[in-house]
Amino acid sequence: MSRKPGYIFTNKRHSDKAVMSTILGVISSLSLFAVLYLTYVQKGNAPMGYGVTGLLIAIFSTTGLILGIVTVREKDRYKLFPCLGIFFNSLALLGIGFVVYVGMYL
Repeated sequence: MSRKPGYIFTNKRHSDKAVMSTILGVISSLSLFAVLYLTYVQKGNAPMGYGVTGLLIAIFSTTGLILGIVTVREKDRYKLFPCLGIFFNSLALLGIGFVVYVGMYL
């Protein structure tokens, strides 16, 4: 009896930290999009709650980015979720940085 060709058995699995990093990145990115859209609809008049949301986005994104970087360096783990987490969290951090930059100089 022989094995079927094409199947590779491995001990790899997804890390819980990597999944959490991706979830934090998606939440941060969606929240940033929602805040920017709602501010645009209100013609630039943003309530104070949007600023607090921006601060929470920065905190969540930083935490998710750290989790993603830590888990991408682990051995015997799949790399899909850490890379997605790094991408989404970096996108959210760049977005918040851009909003702060535009707010300071315009």
